[in-house]
Amino acid sequence: MKHETPVTCLLETKDKLGEGCFWDVKTQTLWWLDLIVPSAIHCLHVASGAHRTWQFSEMVSTMAMRRDGTVLVGSRHSVNIFNPETGAMTPWIPLGLDHPGNRGNDGACDARGRLWFGTMMNNIGPSGEDLPITAPAGILYRVDSDGTATAMEHEIGVSNGPCWSPDNRTFYFTDSMAQVIWAYDFDLDSGTISNKRSLSDTKDYGYPDGATVDADGCIWSARWEGSCVLRIDPKGRIDRVVPIPSTRVTNVCFGGARLDTLYVTTSRQNVGEDVLKRYPLQGGIFCFDPGMTGFEKHAFVG
Repeated sequence: MKHETPVTCLLETKDKLGEGCFWDVKTQTLWWLDLIVPSAIHCLHVASGAHRTWQFSEMVSTMAMRRDGTVLVGSRHSVNIFNPETGAMTPWIPLGLDHPGNRGNDGACDARGRLWFGTMMNNIGPSGEDLPITAPAGILYRVDSDGTATAMEHEIGVSNGPCWSPDNRTFYFTDSMAQVIWAYDFDLDSGTISNKRSLSDTKDYGYPDGATVDADGCIWSARWEGSCVLRIDPKGRIDRVVPIPSTRVTNVCFGGARLDTLYVTTSRQNVGEDVLKRYPLQGGIFCFDPGMTGFEKHAFVG
């Protein structure tokens, strides 16, 4: 089942906790972030190698392009608007302030441009140290274009991997702590989810983290402490295992001129020296040819 796919380290960024990747078709750029403070947003024009970075004093954890060229950014307790031209980060929606022990984590927009943004109990200390997660306190929010935030799911350990089937009839969502990728029926018009069921609960490849869906409807799941990316079919069967030279594989997105390259973020925070000797590029941005195409992540409508 392991697939001998050549994997390239696109950029050796040494990200503490790389996350939030997406491809902007209009500018042919790859965007991702480094979550741990001082947080950073990265933008790479892959063809030229031009690389821009902006740093922030607040934890940032997810991003989505807006149609005016600005970027929607989920941070620890809010949703913000980032302007790449000025570098300004403007708070827009306070989120989860009634759960002060939580922080934002992964998110993505559906085909109508609504942001699905999950939270979790904060597990990162002020110096970047690991803190224990003692309860499934996370909440999944749907943020509409008018700024309304609606809680859609509760009691989540670690929110990750929101993505949709190509026909927009199924919503996939990952609880990394529970090691489960859930599937829901999805109503695109109303933006509602129902009929929750387990799609994949394998414990053989670390913890499921960020995810995306390809044109065939299969899920590509980054695997924290699994050193790989899995391709999982819509019935939950593991179709491929692509090894990545990093123990902590965090997120994936399709990009490139034909959306036929899979980009992969990783993390090196609090990894032992023995691991770094084995995986010296851990924390870098990787890519490979998956042999198929995917989709550009949807922009936010607001």
